[in-house]
Amino acid sequence: MFQVRTKQNRFSSFISLCEVVFHSIVRSVRSKHNNALIALSMNIMQAVMFVIVFYIMFSILGMRGSAIRGDFLLYVMSGVFLFLTHTKTVGAVAGAEGPASPMMQHAPMNTMVAILSAALGSLYIQTVSLFLILFVYHVAFTPLEIEQPIQAYGMVMLAWVTGAAVGLVFLVLKPWAPGVVGIMTLIYQRANMIASGKMFLANTLPSFMLALFDWNPLFHCIDQARGFVFINYNPHYSSWQYSAWVALGLVMIGLMGEFYTRRHVSISWNARR
Repeated sequence: MFQVRTKQNRFSSFISLCEVVFHSIVRSVRSKHNNALIALSMNIMQAVMFVIVFYIMFSILGMRGSAIRGDFLLYVMSGVFLFLTHTKTVGAVAGAEGPASPMMQHAPMNTMVAILSAALGSLYIQTVSLFLILFVYHVAFTPLEIEQPIQAYGMVMLAWVTGAAVGLVFLVLKPWAPGVVGIMTLIYQRANMIASGKMFLANTLPSFMLALFDWNPLFHCIDQARGFVFINYNPHYSSWQYSAWVALGLVMIGLMGEFYTRRHVSISWNARR
């Protein structure tokens, strides 16, 4: 009421949006723990535990021979890192604050800022964890040799984008059926333990088994990433373009659903449910 409004051009509006998103990212990262370093350390330890568990599992089951000729631990990490990036982003975006959140009472805040900050905060944590783990492994154990590192990280980014797209769809559906969507999100994340294909190669699967996994964009991202990481592997049954088109379609559906939900949601919904 007593605030003087100044007209902003598009560039200054973009800068203001970036500033709000930045502070929201800091808030989302620190929401895991008061100390950001501890939150990052917890994520690194989770990634390391995943790698150790799958390394032991492959060794016990005698599946190391089915892996790509090269660094076996890098083979395991190429699947685990993309899996964690995808599933963590799905959970972060699906758990972002919706239109009825008390944070939306503040003028600069809106649902797009909440979605962007959740997705970018997850990407920041996963990227820092990825580079720290690879750096320690390269320095302390054995030198790493990644055939096409830029393209391989591009697959990490694509796994992040597809995770954000899936999480956006879950976020849009959550106000309408919060209990059901929560269960669906958990089932999707747990199903990707197998459906992501991080434990095997698409080239080695028979056609009847390939049909069980090629619907999953994360499966294509992981298989393509291994083609960029290892010189001895050329993926024939996966396509990163498929993952990109699926992500684009889900983002469009999610944005349309978010616009519709934002116009119909109300705080009283929580009281009725």
